[in-house]
Amino acid sequence: MTPPDHDPRSVTHGEAALGPTVRGYDRIRTVASFDELLDTPLTEPVNAVCWQRQLDGDFAEVVRLLAARDGVTTIDEDLLRALPLGKAGQLAAATLIADLAQLRARGHEPVLECIRGYPRDDDSPLPTDVYSFHVDSATVPTDTILCSYTAPASEGLRNDEAQRQIDVPAVRARLLAHFGGRDDAEFVAYVRANFFDLHYAARAGTRPFSFGVGNLWRLAVAHPLAAVVPCIHRAPSTAPAALPRLLLIS
Repeated sequence: MTPPDHDPRSVTHGEAALGPTVRGYDRIRTVASFDELLDTPLTEPVNAVCWQRQLDGDFAEVVRLLAARDGVTTIDEDLLRALPLGKAGQLAAATLIADLAQLRARGHEPVLECIRGYPRDDDSPLPTDVYSFHVDSATVPTDTILCSYTAPASEGLRNDEAQRQIDVPAVRARLLAHFGGRDDAEFVAYVRANFFDLHYAARAGTRPFSFGVGNLWRLAVAHPLAAVVPCIHRAPSTAPAALPRLLLIS
């Protein structure tokens, strides 16, 4: 199996294709190529770059033949090449392999996952699983790259339509009760140690936006040298009987 001999078709109508929620939103920059995606600076106001693409091929066939079990299954190129795919499925697999290769060539470490579901953090006073709106964080400069090849796609939340969960009075009171102390420096340390400060709630009357299927995204991450606020996002919920998600993440 060889990579496609053509580039994925870029969507040229910009932010409009992402929906009205992000129309005029200056934190998202749309680009028309892979190099632009990686080379566009993540500096104020831009905290997300999107290469909108219309991908050819049958990615659903790839997922069906992977026959992934519960949870998350990591997929490599050898497995993709070994699948007994039809022509449309082969085209999809070749695109996946090409995306992995391009990112590795630029120093990234992408992982391709077939996802039936992530673990839920139901026992916490504030769930911090990936189904909660959150920002990624790191101790060194980095960014997050995502692409959903099958629906449902990852979801984003505008920074101006979000509130940190720990700043919601009822949530803060619940965390304080669980902490069993005062709202002081020790409580702040407890919040940070449990990553509660990285999770967000949508403000009343707002709605998230979809990252879209096939689009390749690069998101700003919270780190000491960050030049812009991080991008808020989450994994979508999926029905038990739905086709597993096919996701690239780096």
